[in-house]
Amino acid sequence: MTSRRTAGVVAAAVALSAITACSPALDATGGADGRDSVVVAASAAPAGLDFTTVGGAAAPQAMMGNIYETLVRIDDSGQPQPFLATSWDVSEDGTVYTFHLREGVTFSNGKPFNAEDAKFSIEYVRDSWTNALKAQMDPVRDVAVLDEHTVQVTLAGPSTSWLWSMGTFTGAMMTPESIDRLATDPLGTGPYTLRAFRPGDAVEFASRGDYWGAPVEHDAAIRYFADSVSAVNALRVGDVDVVWFMQAPELIGALPDAIEVLVGTTNGELVFSMNNNAAPFDDPDVRKAAAYAIDRAALSEVVFNGLATDTGGAPVPPTDPWFTGRDYYPFDPERARELLDGRRPSVTITVPNLPYAQTASELIFSQLRDVGFDVRLDTVEFPAVWLNQVLTGHDYQASLVAHIEPRDIPMIFGDPDYYLGYDSPRTRALLDAAEVGNQEENMAAAIDQIMADAAALTLVNVPNLVLTAPGVGGVNPNMVTDALRLADVTKGATP
Repeated sequence: MTSRRTAGVVAAAVALSAITACSPALDATGGADGRDSVVVAASAAPAGLDFTTVGGAAAPQAMMGNIYETLVRIDDSGQPQPFLATSWDVSEDGTVYTFHLREGVTFSNGKPFNAEDAKFSIEYVRDSWTNALKAQMDPVRDVAVLDEHTVQVTLAGPSTSWLWSMGTFTGAMMTPESIDRLATDPLGTGPYTLRAFRPGDAVEFASRGDYWGAPVEHDAAIRYFADSVSAVNALRVGDVDVVWFMQAPELIGALPDAIEVLVGTTNGELVFSMNNNAAPFDDPDVRKAAAYAIDRAALSEVVFNGLATDTGGAPVPPTDPWFTGRDYYPFDPERARELLDGRRPSVTITVPNLPYAQTASELIFSQLRDVGFDVRLDTVEFPAVWLNQVLTGHDYQASLVAHIEPRDIPMIFGDPDYYLGYDSPRTRALLDAAEVGNQEENMAAAIDQIMADAAALTLVNVPNLVLTAPGVGGVNPNMVTDALRLADVTKGATP
């Protein structure tokens, strides 16, 4: 949907006006860089392009749909649709999938895409990836090539999630020649090739004249900005065409009317993560106290101008079928104080230097202190330092970050070695049961258990605020999977 909100923070509007006062007007008809190119502004830059070895959503966002493509594509309703596979058959017991591949598809080096490549890609995830989400390929027992354009995948047992995951970055179709190039010159079947990667600054793409699909009308780039004011200013002066996942909604009221504001859904849960293996959050009562102490509605107003969705503290977006809307931890400072029972736990919150995290952490700091926590904020660089210290090293007490990988509950809460350190045999059993049948019922029960343990607190479901320059169209603000597809964006004259 499209929405425009009046800014409630005058200071932000003043800051934006000051930055843009000496800048030329937005050129609504020309390309952002004077060429036939689409430039998208984003915030969190990838540390690298090889998502097979590292976590995080930034690399898949840049690579999927642009360099790499999948057998199926997930639509806005969450259903797999044909893509590199034109159709598929499923055995009666739900364990054998036979994919009929699209003909005429080539990799950017001219090599035809075939069943051998599909087999290689699936087995490479299962056998060689080190990214934690490789677990999405665990159900696969065998992959067989039936002919050049037919590949058959046999699962060890029925899986309610495997086909869906094949529409995400774990389903990226590669070829053996891709592997040595993953970090520097990725090779895929998508509409672009990589022109340049400047860590922390930009990923640039060149359109393919030999792309198998609809002609690609423009080159493209994703530029990364340290703050929303800089990104919005770049849009106003014509340096970018789209601001994606804009994280300062208070700036909207200062924008010219010609800039369109889109509000989309996401898979993103802004999670207040508590290290279940480190004091004081190895105590469930302390985790529950923190959950009751945080006013999620106030946080939504302060950080997202009220545009975020409250999930009741649960780690599930409202678009998933097992979302219930139950409020597990209503704001109750007195209950938080009772659970602390006179204790004053010392907590350091390791905060990534992302705009939403910085703003949210200041509110959380005050609310935790109000109920008795002794709180310190430690800001670290994202992604490199945060990924190394928190996600990989588990060297933290509390943190907060938006988990935007789709349907990642089994990864976050089903793996005791994940950075939360949450270890619940009952939760794992329920997640396993959801994988083979009665998915909605078992997932709902698993979420109930996760919340009973206060394993983590979802602060809000994050909205996707997208700003587009005049004449720019084709932008779908709904973040259903991990892809930001640049070839869909169109540019034309101002209406």
